[in-house]
Amino acid sequence: MTSEVIIDVQPKEISIALLEDKNLVEYQNEKREEASYSVGNIYLGKVKKLMPGLNACFVEVGSERDAFLHYLDLGTQFSSFEKYLKQVQSDKKKLFPIAKASRLPDLPKEGSVQNTLKQGQEILVQVVKEPINTKGPRLTCDISLAGRYMVLIPFGDKVSVSSKIKKGEERTRLKQLVQSIRPKNFGVIVRTSAEGKRVAELDSEMKVLVKRWEDTITKVQIATKTPLLAFEETGRAVAMLRDLFDPTYDGIHVNDPDIYQQVRDYVALIAPDKQDIVKLYNGTVPIFDNFSVTKQIKASFGRTVNYKRGAYLIIQHTEAMHVVDVNSGNRTRAENGQEANALEVNLGAADELARQLRLRDMGGIIVVDFIDMNLAEDRQLLYERMCKNMQKDRARHNILPLSKFGLMQITRQRVRPAMDVNVEETCPTCFGKGKIKSSILFTDQLESKIDRLVNKIGIRKFYLHVHPYVAAYINQGLVSLKRKWQMKYGMGLRIVPSQKLAFLQYEFYDQNRQFIDMQEEIETNS
Repeated sequence: MTSEVIIDVQPKEISIALLEDKNLVEYQNEKREEASYSVGNIYLGKVKKLMPGLNACFVEVGSERDAFLHYLDLGTQFSSFEKYLKQVQSDKKKLFPIAKASRLPDLPKEGSVQNTLKQGQEILVQVVKEPINTKGPRLTCDISLAGRYMVLIPFGDKVSVSSKIKKGEERTRLKQLVQSIRPKNFGVIVRTSAEGKRVAELDSEMKVLVKRWEDTITKVQIATKTPLLAFEETGRAVAMLRDLFDPTYDGIHVNDPDIYQQVRDYVALIAPDKQDIVKLYNGTVPIFDNFSVTKQIKASFGRTVNYKRGAYLIIQHTEAMHVVDVNSGNRTRAENGQEANALEVNLGAADELARQLRLRDMGGIIVVDFIDMNLAEDRQLLYERMCKNMQKDRARHNILPLSKFGLMQITRQRVRPAMDVNVEETCPTCFGKGKIKSSILFTDQLESKIDRLVNKIGIRKFYLHVHPYVAAYINQGLVSLKRKWQMKYGMGLRIVPSQKLAFLQYEFYDQNRQFIDMQEEIETNS
């Protein structure tokens, strides 16, 4: 199996696609200008309101809605953390080392939030779930710093090894090895990717994580106001690679020099012999179009998803759960009859659904209405197929066998909102009003934009992105429309077909690939 990561960096957002055998299996999109309360961020927050009835409190961390912190999420070492935080904040010049911090008794599980916290108290918290719909972020005081091979836990007292490492001798080796390099007052969880790694590699990452903690607590030490972002999780590109990176990757393609350097530096740190798989994309065609990602995004999102031979899924998102309906569509029945046909459609649906769960990052409760099957062995075969398909999924999940109504219930870890890409296109010429200018005049409209860009604004080198069909029309013929425009306005004009654009939509970019706003509606209203 070949795997590639494609990173599309735009002025307002970063999109990341993971391809397995050229098929899109994971997709992430992050706005660049918005405040991001990403999983892993650490804040110095302030207790805003105690909720004894819920045994929880709301904490101010700077988000639009206050974050939620339950008593059980304070962590067993909360008392030690609280005392250490006061020691750190008492001296703004010299940092009190965590190695000298004293450990206090564990927090009782049966305790109450009103006897532990008070309103206005400053506490160190970490985001474990991003804001979803009307809910603010979910927090924990059990701080952890994740690396490629291990997770560092301040005030932890033991070394744990991932249960996915099955060999007893390897588990013992890793536990003894990490125990020997573990700093005082830190606990460690050894991740699956540490299997077979040498002590030098693990020790190098341990030092990086300890330095990350020291930088975080130093920000808290000199803080003059709350809330304060003490540690920001690495950019989505690097963070996703940290969890996903596999030495068998065939390529990581990036279209931005700065992000390319960040990714290359990170890969050089964790796998020096693989840094050459990180490649800077300089093509004129948009990077997602070049790797056939755009077309797969438009085909894979939306309410209806087609798969084998006319069968399709209908996926509905609600506040409480996700509901999936399996339909055979216009398939012709198999020669073996209705039961065989239902089994074939359901097995194909299980394959596609497993991909959709990763792709959309759907979490919480998922209920799937498969086509009814009479044979118990067919229902068991479908259940086993779904379990096998979900083995590639990194998120924690649980799958129940089909109920007597033919429903399969799946729970999947939810830490951020489900990815929902709107594949419907707003008409670029009427902007939803229902009436457009004559489409035959579209190229005249484009020429007037080019004339204004060259002769009034003074930009002589630029790219015009249009729908591939329009690009083909502009480029057709011996003396094409493109050639006529170049002769009239200069050779700095480049036509770029872009699959993400609607039929009569267009975008202008300067020679540095910066967007130039030349939209019709904006000009009309100004």
